[in-house]
Amino acid sequence: MNSQQLIQYEDRYSANNYHPLDVVLTKGEGVWVYDIEGNRYLDCLSAYSAMSHGHIHPRILKAAQDQLTRLTLTSRAFRNDQFPQLVKELSELTGYQMSLFMNSGAEAVETALKIARKWAYVVKGIRRHQAEIIVAEGNFHGRTITTVSCSTVHQYRDDFGPFTPGFIVVPFGDAQAIRQAITPNTAAVLLEPIQGEAGIRIPPLGYIREVSGICTASNVLFIADEIQTGLGRTGKFFACEHEDIYPDMIILGKALGGGFYPVSCVIADNPIMGIIQPGDHGSTFGGNPLAAAIARESLKVLTEEGLIENSASLGEYLLDQLKQIKSPHIKEIRGRGLFIGIELKPEARGARRFCEALMREGILAKETHYHVIRLAPPLIIDRETIDWMLPKVHKVLTMA
Repeated sequence: MNSQQLIQYEDRYSANNYHPLDVVLTKGEGVWVYDIEGNRYLDCLSAYSAMSHGHIHPRILKAAQDQLTRLTLTSRAFRNDQFPQLVKELSELTGYQMSLFMNSGAEAVETALKIARKWAYVVKGIRRHQAEIIVAEGNFHGRTITTVSCSTVHQYRDDFGPFTPGFIVVPFGDAQAIRQAITPNTAAVLLEPIQGEAGIRIPPLGYIREVSGICTASNVLFIADEIQTGLGRTGKFFACEHEDIYPDMIILGKALGGGFYPVSCVIADNPIMGIIQPGDHGSTFGGNPLAAAIARESLKVLTEEGLIENSASLGEYLLDQLKQIKSPHIKEIRGRGLFIGIELKPEARGARRFCEALMREGILAKETHYHVIRLAPPLIIDRETIDWMLPKVHKVLTMA
């Protein structure tokens, strides 16, 4: 069976909710993936940061295989031997006292919102069902009804209402807009430190620090959605660390599963997380022993193999090299760590054709918000591989 036949099957039998590049992958190893015809490609998307450890990392593979032969699921009706070790190790690694595990990133965002609302009622004293959450324009926090309720992207919202109330939207990067939006009913501010889906939008330096200070002064929780930016993607364990800020709550996902399994969580200290009681929230699969074993090894690989430091150093190198490309199509190149966006001018006729051209050169990247090419290779990438890709990126960005 060839790629074209499989593409036809997917287009005919699958809901048309994605617009993938027409490459059919069958194997992955490290930073490389292979299609069914045997062609090799450099993965420069990392499954939207979920593959930060690279494809089929041997240590994580072994942890998964070992756990698969022992115990995979108990539900949380019973305890298992992996989950307690995971939450202890995560607390020791991050400094946060408690965590609540789910599966997908959107589930973790919903979890954080529920925690913030209950905190608002039982701790802050906001009148029940009147809590407000401040979010930023251009945000992407998931695809559930609640998470699209706070989106400003029309396609994510149109035809999916009525929406969950209680969200106040302000411009991204404007701390004073947050200050002005706070009312007695404000429970939390929810932000991505860098907006990934919106095109690797980086706020002004000092923005995160100022927002944190505003929240503290106003008795409002600061929640950082670090599903894409966390776990080393930007060259720090958390992107908020670039401004030495530790929010009240952090949402994690994607890379936490090591590219093997969906794992997500919310981390916070006991005064916030401790308000959750049995029956308040849950997930059949959240914190299952297979997920816990994989997440434990994923965190160890991240720190023990220097992936965060690699992201910082090679991200800086890649960004510097990309900025030297002279192309009439480029409006701006921006990034932090191995989280880079190449924004094209409107007259470039969209980023899709450039991603298709990169694919023909053996590089897989993806357009976001029409005009931006996202480059986010696995954190295990080396300089030799970056030097291999740079002439090809230059060729594509300077094409007619």
